[in-house]
Amino acid sequence: MHLSGSVTSGLGRASVFMSQSHYQDQFRKILGATAWPGTLNVHVENNDLSSYIALRQKAGIDTLDLDQELIDKVSKIDTSNIEAMRIRGFLREGRSFGGATAYLAEISTSESKNISCAILIPDLTRHVEVIEVIADVFLRESLNLNDGSVVNLDLIVD
Repeated sequence: MHLSGSVTSGLGRASVFMSQSHYQDQFRKILGATAWPGTLNVHVENNDLSSYIALRQKAGIDTLDLDQELIDKVSKIDTSNIEAMRIRGFLREGRSFGGATAYLAEISTSESKNISCAILIPDLTRHVEVIEVIADVFLRESLNLNDGSVVNLDLIVD
């Protein structure tokens, strides 16, 4: 599966979650390295949005308020050859840190080489049109990205 979208600024809260050792231990198993303590947000539209919603549904995330045309598009997308990897949540000092689903991918731009990464879909997210990407490097710097930069995500298939 191929997705393409534009980089957008997030709320800046991902670092609180990404820096938790419980998550980092799991990211290390998925990425083969510690994840950069933040996410790259990629806004998707049209067919890319349909594919992303199919990944959300595979992760068990209910996407409410879809129009019938979008529901029809999503239902035709085959995600059976894409492995969903579970990130377990936890409690720390009375605070709940939710689980997530990760999908291995490679990210690139038209001018760059591929960088291994994972698409991260938190169980509790308000993002419907924004993909959160994690990697072992600071993607904005490594790929020379600014808001509006177009990136390509190619999911790793079985």
